[in-house]
Amino acid sequence: MSVKVFTITHKSFAVPSDPVYILLQVGRALSEDLGYIGDHTGDHISEKNKSYCELTGMYWIWKNIRTSDYVGICHYRRYPVNDNDVIMNEVEYEAILKEYDLITTKKLTLNFSYYDGYAANHYRKDLDMTLDVIREKYPEYYDLVLERVHQNHTYFGNIIITNKELFDRYSAWLFTILFEIEHRIDLTDYDDYHKRVFGFISEFLLMIWIEHNQLKVYECKIGMTAEKTETVDLKEQLSGFFQNRDLQGAKNYFIEVLKNRPDVLMEASDVTGELKLAMQMIATFDKEYEETGKSLFDKGYSFYELVPRFSKLNRLVSESVFDNMQKTLLSSFEEGTVSSQMLEVAIQIQKESAKRDKPS
Repeated sequence: MSVKVFTITHKSFAVPSDPVYILLQVGRALSEDLGYIGDHTGDHISEKNKSYCELTGMYWIWKNIRTSDYVGICHYRRYPVNDNDVIMNEVEYEAILKEYDLITTKKLTLNFSYYDGYAANHYRKDLDMTLDVIREKYPEYYDLVLERVHQNHTYFGNIIITNKELFDRYSAWLFTILFEIEHRIDLTDYDDYHKRVFGFISEFLLMIWIEHNQLKVYECKIGMTAEKTETVDLKEQLSGFFQNRDLQGAKNYFIEVLKNRPDVLMEASDVTGELKLAMQMIATFDKEYEETGKSLFDKGYSFYELVPRFSKLNRLVSESVFDNMQKTLLSSFEEGTVSSQMLEVAIQIQKESAKRDKPS
């Protein structure tokens, strides 16, 4: 059994030592050579990378790889990991693929329907068009996709490892749909984030294809070896605003970034949860100023000094009974370092989180 897992990248990174991982630079037709295999040779769609994302790599594998029994893709910072959180090796892949048709991510359970979530962060008409195309080209899939789109599950990242025959069958089905959608929509006025429409939609379509074909799937945990560059940059910018005691600047900058990149708050992007903490900090300091005219923000703490403080508060709140916690919580901190406003915001966040997690 020959397994090749192509690690999709568009930047230089710390390369895994295991030879089962083959580096594949996507969008190579649009960018400088990083020294890896590129997706711009043979039959390719490398020039479509800004809207197809990692799928230009998937297309290249489909059309150009003929020497491996099993193929797949992962990402330069996302890898399938075993129960010990160690990146999987070839022996582990081989053992799993003897029993299962396909390896992919654990299924995400959203706090809303896939349709509503997509409409909130992308252009709903693109998803509606996808449903139309499936009804026209693959009517046998339509009832399933119509049902699932209004439920709250999806796979993510387009991470898939399977035998080459299934990989090719999936690719033929997927790209038939996506190329037809591409013919029908005009991306001219889309910003860089929303131009990635085909990469976003395909994550959901993988689940549909798997269910319709009744495949035996091994859903595995995905390990994150690094944060997105955009996430790191955002935290550094926020840290600068905090250092300059510019709360309004931090707030305005955060809001502007979220307009263009709402994905930075997703769990797969905000790996450490520090961006969500930054939102909590800003909300807390605003409330303190509004109600008292002063704030913990005035004490000169840096962003990274505040992170553990807010993390500790959230942990204590999550472990406490809401109606009988204030005295206990405040005694866990130095006097004057936790305000009633800081506590109120933390409690409200915890209540909202508990409400979202409650089974419907």
